[in-house]
Amino acid sequence: MNTSRLVMILYSIFLLVGCGENTETVTPKLADVVESVYASGIVKSENQYEVFANSNGIVENIFVKEGDLIKKGSPLFQIKNINSKLSADNARLLSLANDYAMNKEKLLEAQKNIEFAQKKLANDSMLFERQQKLWRQNIGSKVELEQKELNYENAKVSLIRAQAAYDDLNRQLQLISSQSKNNQKIAESAENDLIIRSDVDGYVYSINVKQGEMATAQSPIAVVGKENYIIELEVDEFDIVKIAKGQKVIIRMDSYQNQVFEGQVRFIYPMMNERTRTFRVEAVFTKGPTILYPNLTLEANIVIKEKKNVLTIPTSYLLNDSSILLEDGTVRNLKIGLKDYSIAEIISGIDKDTKIRMPQK
Repeated sequence: MNTSRLVMILYSIFLLVGCGENTETVTPKLADVVESVYASGIVKSENQYEVFANSNGIVENIFVKEGDLIKKGSPLFQIKNINSKLSADNARLLSLANDYAMNKEKLLEAQKNIEFAQKKLANDSMLFERQQKLWRQNIGSKVELEQKELNYENAKVSLIRAQAAYDDLNRQLQLISSQSKNNQKIAESAENDLIIRSDVDGYVYSINVKQGEMATAQSPIAVVGKENYIIELEVDEFDIVKIAKGQKVIIRMDSYQNQVFEGQVRFIYPMMNERTRTFRVEAVFTKGPTILYPNLTLEANIVIKEKKNVLTIPTSYLLNDSSILLEDGTVRNLKIGLKDYSIAEIISGIDKDTKIRMPQK
């Protein structure tokens, strides 16, 4: 093969390779750049909670239906539990039997014992004094004097004992009465717990049992919440340090396709879910849809930083995080600022007139 033929072959290969390269170019544009963190989530009623029975029993009455507007304290369900009812009845009977006012006759008897002891003491005291006078007049015997003194001392002890017995009986009756009343309150509280009431002003969103079915303390029997809604988001542990209260949230929902809503971060729960490695973030709508329902799914972008009217290029034109390919094929290093899924801010390295080429994929 001669030299001229070899040159022609190499030139043809060069043309083929050159024609296969992507020569599409763009120039930087002024645009707004938003850096955000992606999060998935659901819509929840504010203070939404699951209603549980306080004790196992049969659902005797259901006072509401799904969609009802309710007030705090409104009855929702009545649970039938025979043990709780019998305990309350027994506690009421015991409270009545042990009532302090009903047992005052026992105190009257103890009071009479005190009065009798007082009279005996007065009598024995008088007899002792009389015997002492006779003894000073050399009348009577020493034995009689000692006997009168002994009777007097015994009478004093008997009065002290009668008074102590009265005080002890009085304390016992007051204690038993108070304990019985407290037990009655506890039993009646347990009986009142059989009527399950709402903890909030709001709506009944779901009822999970029917009348006559068994309600347990382990399974929710209803879902209740306020009529206003919040957004519950799940943020990856790698992004949570970027999230702060008050940040703007861009929201998209399957129920409202092609519509974008706005919200604001209200609270960041500090405990990570170890299973999903995510943090729960609560937000509220600032511009939301007119109709919402609990548990509607959504996708959100939490805005971390935002710059307006800055020099940008499409992220698809980046060779890596900090370089591009110029029109002539030269690689140029850049200083990149904010970046989202479609465009990146150019801080330095090129200007608005620089043409850059789409890199080979």
